[in-house]
Amino acid sequence: MQDQPDAYQEIRAAVHALSSEYPDAYFRKLDEQRAYPEAIVKALTDAGWLAAMIPVEYGGSGLGVTEASVIMEEINRAGANAAACHGQMYNMGTLLRHGSEQQKQYYLPKIAAGELRLQAMGVTEPNTGTDTTKIKTTAVRKGDRYVINGQKVWISRVNHSELMLLLVRTTPLAEVRKKSDGLSVLLVDIRQAREQGMTVQPIANMINQDSNELFFDNLEIPVDNLIGVEGQGFKYILDGLNAERILIAALVVHPTRH
Repeated sequence: MQDQPDAYQEIRAAVHALSSEYPDAYFRKLDEQRAYPEAIVKALTDAGWLAAMIPVEYGGSGLGVTEASVIMEEINRAGANAAACHGQMYNMGTLLRHGSEQQKQYYLPKIAAGELRLQAMGVTEPNTGTDTTKIKTTAVRKGDRYVINGQKVWISRVNHSELMLLLVRTTPLAEVRKKSDGLSVLLVDIRQAREQGMTVQPIANMINQDSNELFFDNLEIPVDNLIGVEGQGFKYILDGLNAERILIAALVVHPTRH
C-alpha cells in the first residue's frame, strides 16, 4: 500500500521554517544565562501558532489537538524547545470549556494575540503526593473575594505569564461526599498576586526550566475569577490535562532534524 500524503505538510513546513531561524546556538546561550526564549515565543505567537486551538470567534485558528501536536513536533524537529511555550496552547482549554462567556470574550482574544500569557497552572503541592484531591491550599469566600492560603510546588512559567489557573479547596475535605468534590479553579492575575500575598520562589534544577514554589498568604482573588461552578474544579483540571499530555508527548518525540 502506498504511503498516504501528509495532510499537515503545510503546517509542518511553516512551523519548521520559523523555528529554524533560532539555531542551537540561540538555545545554548539562553541555557547558560538561565534565560527565557522570548524571541522565538514572540515569533510563534505573532504567527498565530500558539493560538491554534482557540476558536476563530475568539481570535484563534480553531484547529484541533492533532494540528497542535504537529506544531509541537515541528518546533522541536527544528532544534527549538516547545516546552517553553506549550502551556500557552493548552492551559486556555479549561477557560474555553468551562469559563463564562464574559470571561472567554475578555481573555481569549488577548491570549490569542499574545497580549496575555496563560502558561501557568498551579496544582501540585509539596505534601500531597500524587493525590490531587488532598491538596491543602484553601480559598475561603468572604463577600466578593476568595482569600487564598497555602503552597504550590514545581509550577512552571510563572515568571513568563500574566495569568495562572489555580486549583484550590473551597470546601474542606471532611465536608464533601466525594474527595474530588469541593475543589475549584480560579484564574489568577500573577502581576497583581505578587503584590498582594503570593510569593514566588524559584527552584534550582539542572535544565533551563522555570520551576517555582508558590506561597499564598491571604491572597485575595475576585469571585468573578472563578472558572465554572464552585466545587467542580477537579473535573475541569482533568479535562484540560488531556490535551496537555498529548501535546507533551508530541514535543518529546523529538523527530530527527531534516
